[in-house]
Amino acid sequence: MKYIYSFLIVTLLITSCGEGKKQSVEKAIESGDLETMRLKRAEIVAQQQKMATQLKQLDDKIAVLDTTKKIPLITTFKAKHRVFTHYLELQGSVNTKKLLLLYPEYSGILTNVFVKEGQWVNKGQTLAKIDDGGLNQQLAQAEIQTALSKTTFERQERLWKQKIGSEIQYLQAKSNYEAQAKAVKQIKQQLAKTVVRAPFSGTIDDVMTEQGSVVGAGQTPLMRIVNLDDMYIETDVPESYITNVTVNKNVKVEFPVLGKVIDTKIRQAGNFINPANRTFKIEVAVPNKDKSIKPNLTAKLKINDYTNENALLIPLSIISENANGDQYIYVVNNKNEKNEGVAERVIIETGKTQGDVIEILSGINDGSEIVDEGARSVKDGQEVKIIDIK
Repeated sequence: MKYIYSFLIVTLLITSCGEGKKQSVEKAIESGDLETMRLKRAEIVAQQQKMATQLKQLDDKIAVLDTTKKIPLITTFKAKHRVFTHYLELQGSVNTKKLLLLYPEYSGILTNVFVKEGQWVNKGQTLAKIDDGGLNQQLAQAEIQTALSKTTFERQERLWKQKIGSEIQYLQAKSNYEAQAKAVKQIKQQLAKTVVRAPFSGTIDDVMTEQGSVVGAGQTPLMRIVNLDDMYIETDVPESYITNVTVNKNVKVEFPVLGKVIDTKIRQAGNFINPANRTFKIEVAVPNKDKSIKPNLTAKLKINDYTNENALLIPLSIISENANGDQYIYVVNNKNEKNEGVAERVIIETGKTQGDVIEILSGINDGSEIVDEGARSVKDGQEVKIIDIK
């Protein structure tokens, strides 16, 4: 306020002087006489010095009469110990151990498709049939030959036990029978490949090849089967977290598209560091009772990698840094009954950050009164007034 008074007084004096002396100054200049101009200048300087003295007297008196203190207003909060839980935030996508694209093991015409999209099937259930190309007839002939060779072998075996006939005849009959039996077994294995069965229980998600199409073994996709019970998320974790991100660690999984958050745990942590990106893989189980979570769905993971049961936390916004790189905050000391005190700069050591708060490892104690709003404008040793204590 005193500076405003001073400014007004100076303005009035200069204006009045200007109006009163303007004509004579102009005449002095117009006269062209050097001595006259010097005398006029000396007169104005003397008046200026007199006004400066008067202004100082006014300022001193205003300072005595004005008892209002010009101190910064701040808010504070008291530091107190509380539980600090830090989360490592990662992103991943949902997978399942039971998602499979079925290919035929036998080439031929797809004669039958017994299922449709969206149908639930059980493990081992027949899904489709491929034309066997005459394998059934070959099997029938081979079984007849096997039956004959078996009878021949059994007779030769009885004769051999009775010491009748030669050993070579017995061995030939035995060899022929075994060869025929293996041939039958081989044809049955080939014939089994003409039937497509469900490798596990699940839902037929997509039928890709129509009945009557010619399919190639291992080349033509027939259908996709999926089971949403065994879901998981696999993601890469930086190697610096290898000691903290371990099996059974708690994980919060958020699915932004579904607006859903679930609590789960790490069920597997890799033992191999990828040299290309210095990460290791983890696998997080995903409960899916309502079947709303689908494969390849994007997920955000928050892994509890650190917990401090007795931490001091402050907002990140109140921390400043000096030229040496030291971090500091302000605390209030010597507070009186009028909520006035002195701001003190305190060097701190910080730990982990979570959201907009940071852990303080050293520099302040439980109960310290810390400057919050106004922390950027106060100075060390400055008197401050607290308007709100949080």
